[in-house]
Amino acid sequence: MTDLTLGGMTSNLEPKSGWRARLALSFAHHRDKTRVVRSERMGPLSIQRAFYPEDEVCHSYLLHPPGGVVGGDRLEVVVEVEANAHALITTPGATKFYRSGGRLAHYHQQLEVKSKGALEWFPQENIFFPDSQLKMHTQIDLQTGARFIGWEMQCLGRPAIDERFDQGQIRSSLHLCLDGKPLLIEHFNTLNDQLQGSASGLRGYPMQATLFITPADDLLLEKVRETIQQSLDHWSHPDIQVGATRLDGLIVVRFLGYQTESLLQLMTLVWKTVRPSVMNRTACVPRIWAT
Repeated sequence: MTDLTLGGMTSNLEPKSGWRARLALSFAHHRDKTRVVRSERMGPLSIQRAFYPEDEVCHSYLLHPPGGVVGGDRLEVVVEVEANAHALITTPGATKFYRSGGRLAHYHQQLEVKSKGALEWFPQENIFFPDSQLKMHTQIDLQTGARFIGWEMQCLGRPAIDERFDQGQIRSSLHLCLDGKPLLIEHFNTLNDQLQGSASGLRGYPMQATLFITPADDLLLEKVRETIQQSLDHWSHPDIQVGATRLDGLIVVRFLGYQTESLLQLMTLVWKTVRPSVMNRTACVPRIWAT
């Protein structure tokens, strides 16, 4: 690997090495609104200029110009939200993990929210093409008094063209901690389509999503469950399975489905329901979701 530089400059890599990319962002409240006060970039990860559709809250879009991840790539995203800052982060489209040719790709995400800080983390889905090989880890560290709503969406193969994840390996983990103590540790691991075909796994569904909400109590959990049930009854979506539980001050909502659109629609509705209670704001949908 040669000529690797910081500050948004192009990195020239030998083809066999894969991309090495890192993006580190810090958000702080400064001059009446949340701003990106630090941005360190290496390789093909970047951030679009901040948007302020709701005044103080900073809406940011993560960009990955190559459009996909292949074997040998190593990507890292680090986000830090300081006290009194409020950031909403999303992506313009799905992250695609392509066929790897036997090489392993690595993707690490580290999110830290200080006390009195707020982060809304809404990446689009991860699409795992057959024969992709990936090790992925998401670390979420919250301090007491932090507010967090976030989700992950995983898609095995491309259901729209009846493509299954019949070859490849995914090893994905997520740790969510409060003051250094784990609230949730979970794994999304599969060799070929074993997880999709398992009755204790995805039960034949190609897509899985998880929504995280904190702080939360039983009253908010009941509101989440009512919203989900009313929505499923109204939309008549037999292709979605969903359940919500509370682990101390954390609500975890799990979804199984066949289509990104229906899962995203339901998760967005839950977000709209809980945001006033958690973030003290009505929902303001990122405008990039409408493009």
